Amino acid sequence: MRALMSCDSEAATPSAGASTSGSTGGSTGGSAGGSTGARSAQGPAFVLSRATVVLFAVAAGAAVANVYFSQPLLVTIGHDLAMSPALVGSVVTLTHVGYGLGLFLLVPLGDVTDRRRLVVTQLLLLAGALVAVATARTAAALLAGVAATGFLAVVTQTLVAFAASLAPPARRGQVVGLVTSGVVIGILLARTASGLIADAAGWRWVYLASASLTAVLAAVLHRALPSGTVARSTPLSYGRLLRSTPAWFARERLLRTRALFGLLIFAAFSTLWSSVALPLSEAPYFLSHGAIGALGLVGVAGALAANVAGRLNDRGLSRRTTGIALALLAVSWLPLALTRSSLWALIIGVLLLDLAVQAVHVTNQTLIHALRPEAGSRLIGGYMIFYAIGSGSGAIAATALYSTGGWTAVCALGAVFSGLGLALWIRDARTWRSPGRTGEADQGR
Repeated sequence: MRALMSCDSEAATPSAGASTSGSTGGSTGGSAGGSTGARSAQGPAFVLSRATVVLFAVAAGAAVANVYFSQPLLVTIGHDLAMSPALVGSVVTLTHVGYGLGLFLLVPLGDVTDRRRLVVTQLLLLAGALVAVATARTAAALLAGVAATGFLAVVTQTLVAFAASLAPPARRGQVVGLVTSGVVIGILLARTASGLIADAAGWRWVYLASASLTAVLAAVLHRALPSGTVARSTPLSYGRLLRSTPAWFARERLLRTRALFGLLIFAAFSTLWSSVALPLSEAPYFLSHGAIGALGLVGVAGALAANVAGRLNDRGLSRRTTGIALALLAVSWLPLALTRSSLWALIIGVLLLDLAVQAVHVTNQTLIHALRPEAGSRLIGGYMIFYAIGSGSGAIAATALYSTGGWTAVCALGAVFSGLGLALWIRDARTWRSPGRTGEADQGR
């Protein structure tokens, strides 16, 4: 850590011109300066082409997919390594624990070190962790490997913050939307790809294939991305770097509000995707694992539409985009509740839910980075901790509810999460419509 940070520094307190309350941190206001600082520190101006943005999206999606590969493979892995059901279940748990630790310990480094070097180093270490998983011969080796994989897979969030810092303010929402679409596609297709590769060549080849792809991406990104960091004025130790994240959240109202939005929408997202296989594998459908996995392709269509949300953010329509998306999220549970009688209703519900979740997620990340560009990695990493809490809560609650109340109870839970998000937006909108704030109705909230 010390070697990565040796050449970098940062002001211990916000600059005089920076926003401190979030009341003026619009989708454009305050962000241009941060973008300019990032560019000047890199020397010659770096032009972020669409091809480079797509590369960011592919790398981010490929990295985050590693967190989800194990889910369809648990039974096979357990048999191969003679693991008990409880021990096999800890594979998923340790992967997510590692990811959560990485969000707190690794992602903040993007604010004080060369992001290209950080990304390439993490990808190479991630490739090594994947090889360790693929070659594990004992349960202990496997569990250590999956924990390291989760820890290093947070390079996804470093890539999101890196792309946002390189984007001109007028295109930042569009860039974040495209990269986020790559992340969501990686999550949705991870289980499908994992099952197909495992069926064809065995579970170990899932991780070997991912390790190869990760190493190739590290080489490509090293050649394609610029080096350099934002210029800093005062040294910031690693300990102070970590402590600054909760300090920003205590200071900035926008961060707290957007983090709560993130928690609630991903609780709803996880409620669906952690339990939808259960009714589809029962009467009247009895779908195969492959057919259920193909449902992820429907979700991809919704995720791709999230790029539209990024464009709306660039036009200063962040608040309106959030409200419409949260309303769609709440409505999506109506067709989803009809899943047992209609697959078309399920498809419509999945499209609405994924579109809504990704629209809010893109808006959240765009606003958070624009609020404090010099702390973009820390703030996005901190925001993603709320995402992890929401995802875990939704998954645990949904699977528990299904065993007692069935699919109807699961849909009711998802509707509650979605309704709470909409209620939070309504309350926030009323707060910011107070006298003297009318002009801010759609800016940065």
